[in-house]
Amino acid sequence: MPKVLISDKMDPKAAQIFRERGVEVDEITGKTPAELIAMIGEYDGLAIRSSTKVTAEILAHATNLKVVGRAGIGVDNVDIPAASAKGVVVMNTPFGNSITTAEHAIALMFALARQLPEADASTQAGKWEKNRFMGVELTAKTLGLIGAGNIGGIVADRARGLKMKVVAFDPFLTPERAVEMGVEKVTLDELLARADFITLHTPLTDSTRNILSAENIAKTKKGVRIINCARGGLIDEAALKAALDSGQVGGAALDVFQTEPAKDSPLFGTPNFVSTPHLGASTTEAQVNVAIQVAEQMADFLVSGGVTNALNMPSLSAEEAPKLKPYMALAEKLGSLVGQLTTGSIGRISIHAEGAAAELNQKPLVQAVLAGFLRTQTDTANMVNAPVLARERGIEVREVRTEREGDYHTLLRVSVKTEAGERSVAGTLFGDAAPRIVELFGIKVEADLDGPMLYVVNEDAPGFIGRLGTALGEAGVNIGTFHLGRRQAGGEAVLLLSVDEPVTADLLAKVKALPGVKVAMGLSF
Repeated sequence: MPKVLISDKMDPKAAQIFRERGVEVDEITGKTPAELIAMIGEYDGLAIRSSTKVTAEILAHATNLKVVGRAGIGVDNVDIPAASAKGVVVMNTPFGNSITTAEHAIALMFALARQLPEADASTQAGKWEKNRFMGVELTAKTLGLIGAGNIGGIVADRARGLKMKVVAFDPFLTPERAVEMGVEKVTLDELLARADFITLHTPLTDSTRNILSAENIAKTKKGVRIINCARGGLIDEAALKAALDSGQVGGAALDVFQTEPAKDSPLFGTPNFVSTPHLGASTTEAQVNVAIQVAEQMADFLVSGGVTNALNMPSLSAEEAPKLKPYMALAEKLGSLVGQLTTGSIGRISIHAEGAAAELNQKPLVQAVLAGFLRTQTDTANMVNAPVLARERGIEVREVRTEREGDYHTLLRVSVKTEAGERSVAGTLFGDAAPRIVELFGIKVEADLDGPMLYVVNEDAPGFIGRLGTALGEAGVNIGTFHLGRRQAGGEAVLLLSVDEPVTADLLAKVKALPGVKVAMGLSF
């Protein structure tokens, strides 16, 4: 039974779902990093919110960890590169608190427009400064969205309901999606020049860090009001302070800060500045939703192999996983086979799916091929980190689909581009979905790929099989299965033999000494 640790306070429904799905769960919160390091090794999954910091050091001690689930959107507290290198899937719940966060952004926009916090403080202090607080209407104003994903889309929908004009900057926003959202897609500079209100809804990445820098803030319409409920670090806070003081920015509302908890900020006390303590996801509904979602996603992964909302692995639904499992086993074995048989540098790997295989989700199959191939070079390779390792090695990865059937109802072919040219292996699923190779470097050969094997390329000549059998017998090696293929009579032949023990260097030397042998290698699956 898989075991999960919930290390941050979470709605009790999360633990309930884990147990209902057959996952053992411990709820132990408030641990120090050292305490977490001491206990993390016994868990298959780690469910967190924002308090737990999943560092490279913690991951190094997580010997059984398979998945980290963040109940929420932001994963700034997870070292994703270290998790990927470790083979740990990192998931979040991007939709559970979307409405809550979008509504908070709208609330802060109203607060800025009508100076509500300052008016409240003044009135409760016994003043009646009705003429001091002159607000602005939202109707007919232009809202600039920086980031038009899920939350940005909800904000746009609410803003259009308020009769605002919405412009959006998002490199990933397609023209069709912009029309569907009812927004105008613009460049960042155009948004800065036109927007009366700017709200940010983008992850914090190298390309978005300080996207509202001093330089960009200077490009805004004078008196613009800025709202950030996304990530601290998207705005240069010192530049924002200066722009508020100068009047370039007419008001700002931040729910997130560069450093949190934000107990001392230069923005505090600045007129026309509103702040909240990262409340974007803080509603009862949102906290229940993200707890339920993270538990469902992690349980699906640990029990059935389903992958949902992963940040370092392709999505794979719980319904898809059983169907894809035998194909992924085939893909990994084909990758391993071509990796063991290929020497020298590899410039490109192509994964070609034919027939029924072409109708499947290709991303997991591609990563399984890469994992199998790269595991022949490094024992740290896995489905999570394989694409990264391939890029680091300068390997181009191609996907090809052919829906028509060839000689087989379903087929996977893995080709590699080497200095000696293109070489490929192909396999299919037989009977009870057992993986089987059907072609090896252009030679038809049917073989199961299992356990230790001996691979031999030889001249097709009478008596060779007898001599090989004698050599193996004299060496005390028992043959499990024997598979033979050849290009043509008297030409080049290929032998794949499964044997009971790993192939030793001494055995290879004896086989290579046989007349007609061109290549002899030991394989392992």
